[in-house]
Amino acid sequence: VQLQASGGGLAQAGGSLSLSCAVSRRSVATIDIMRWYRQAPGKQRELVAVRDDEGGTTYKGSVEGRFTISADYAKNTVYLQMNNLEPEDTAVYYCNAHLWESGQWNNYWGQGTLVTVSS
Repeated sequence: VQLQASGGGLAQAGGSLSLSCAVSRRSVATIDIMRWYRQAPGKQRELVAVRDDEGGTTYKGSVEGRFTISADYAKNTVYLQMNNLEPEDTAVYYCNAHLWESGQWNNYWGQGTLVTVSS
């Protein structure tokens, strides 16, 4: 599984950005769990949003109602729509595929895309 994240950039507080995670070598529909993480400068990586293979979603509390994780099976891509951005959302965002294969759970990571939110 290969993941390619894109869509980061500079936004003002209150603005929006949409991140994409293009998946190759595996259909998104067959991946057990897709996740978006983020890592702010000087902080640990944290889980932001989760989507399971039945379409169920969960979010970090501080982004609930502002961020939406979704998937387009035709494009084999997972998205993170981020609205009403806050300076605290500034971080490098990573997409992650978590799947059961060969008798174990495996994780695959995209390269990260930088989101900067100015106040």
